[in-house]
Amino acid sequence: MTPTHSYIREPDAALGLLNSNRGGPLTTPRPYVRVTLCLLPALLIAVAGFRRRWMSDDGHIYVRTVRQILAGNGPVFNAGERAESSTGTLWQWLLALAGLPGIDIARAAMYGGLLLTAAGFAFASLGALRLYSTDRTVLPLGCLVLLALPPVWDFATSGLETGLATCWIAGAWLLLVARPYSVATSVVLGLGPLVRPDLALVSAVFLGAQWLMVRPSRWTALGGLGAAMALPLAYEIFRVGYYGQLMPLPGVTKEASHSLWTRGLFYLTDFAGPYLLWMPALLIVVAVLPSSRGRTVMPPLVPALAPVVAGLLCWAYVIKVGGDFMHGRMLLPGLLLMLLPVFLVPLTRAWAMATLGVALWAVVCAGWLRVPYAGLIGPGGVADERGVYVRQNAAPHPLHHSFAGYDANADYARLVRDAARAGTPTLLLARTPVTANSPTVTGVYNTLGFSGTVVPLNGAALDPIGLAYPLAAHSERIPGRVGHDKRLPDAWIFADRGDGELPAGLDPAGVAAARRALGCGQLAELRAATRAPMTPDRFWRNITGSWERTSFRFPNDPVLAEKKLCGG
Repeated sequence: MTPTHSYIREPDAALGLLNSNRGGPLTTPRPYVRVTLCLLPALLIAVAGFRRRWMSDDGHIYVRTVRQILAGNGPVFNAGERAESSTGTLWQWLLALAGLPGIDIARAAMYGGLLLTAAGFAFASLGALRLYSTDRTVLPLGCLVLLALPPVWDFATSGLETGLATCWIAGAWLLLVARPYSVATSVVLGLGPLVRPDLALVSAVFLGAQWLMVRPSRWTALGGLGAAMALPLAYEIFRVGYYGQLMPLPGVTKEASHSLWTRGLFYLTDFAGPYLLWMPALLIVVAVLPSSRGRTVMPPLVPALAPVVAGLLCWAYVIKVGGDFMHGRMLLPGLLLMLLPVFLVPLTRAWAMATLGVALWAVVCAGWLRVPYAGLIGPGGVADERGVYVRQNAAPHPLHHSFAGYDANADYARLVRDAARAGTPTLLLARTPVTANSPTVTGVYNTLGFSGTVVPLNGAALDPIGLAYPLAAHSERIPGRVGHDKRLPDAWIFADRGDGELPAGLDPAGVAAARRALGCGQLAELRAATRAPMTPDRFWRNITGSWERTSFRFPNDPVLAEKKLCGG
């Protein structure tokens, strides 16, 4: 984008601004000191993340989809059913790229996330230096907050897209500060929806900030907007045509458009409370109050304010949808955004006092402050997710989950392997083998990543929650743990995937009603959208019906569903 008004200040003017503060002249460090200051936060988070490296079950959901891609079955969780189980689109395809030469995908996800997190911290440091346009001494401030928090250490790995989100957020902000007028910058700023759908908020704020900083002509602005939207829009067309949904399937099953403010506020307090996050927040706010401006070097308003606004919007969205079941995870991108303008700060009296206070808090937080439910599920269904899998696998760094300390998962894995070796059509419904209507094994289990690991790629790993099972995703919500508040009744699963004699405990009338409902109205269309052969006509019908299909929900009771859908 060609600017009509340049945002970049002349170096001499920038240095004059720095020297005009009342804290007195600033000393100029040697170049190696500046390099160290930029790389030290990245090195520290790399060490902390490596010491707590692990792979989450949700990370293994990505692994199965990538394995399906590399096997030639397409970006699906189960062959023959088009379901988008990966929330982070770009992360999924990066892992597929890593898997091409035969690298272990789970290992690539764990260590790739760590490298991207470290890169994000380095980008944040460079962005802070460029924001203040200074070659003078700087102090660590915002980076101390992040480095002190155990959830930041945990989700530096985990196999999820959090590391990519950290890298993209910090890298996009660095480009916004350093090169706001570049077309390449516009392209990078627009990638938010492909990193995670909710990061579209960040893309929107950063693109708005780019316009304010550059003030381009109308056609230049439209060109930049087109560059930013090209990749996300192209993938959205593919998504609605291929999967028949407006969003990844976890967004459907978790009802991403609903509002659960009370539960979301609890999620925030579950994160902020144990670590006394109000203390560093108060110290930073006091340092930037108007009364402190004579003593604090203030950065340019727009690039400093943009990440703060984006971070607040991210937090507001997470709170609105009810938070998450993983302690702190969904709040980390917003926290990083709000801390970017003070990631590193120039040495002045006000900043030095704030840094000293935050450093003292950081020592206490990193050394002693922890959630009270380590390794367990806490109040409201929020869990120290890493602690859960360390305990269940009886391993300090679980990668390929064996669940040596959790017999239920080991029993399920044995049943799947026995059925696969037998080669008979088997549906494991409530861990009871019954006849399936497909020629391979079909496993039904809540721990989806683990199930996807043990079920062969030509079989089906179904979850009643609906993260990778479209039928369950479109069922009605029920009271339950956040992120796990759907549960498709067994009658539906048997009607969809079972054959022959009904297992004990299933109501024949309910199964019969479910089978009739599956052939009626929007349920029949949902099955066709996800299972019918992909043809140009099917692709177009998926696009035109995507809005109605995404919002469609059916009653959990098969009898009620039959009456509603079939008119009986």
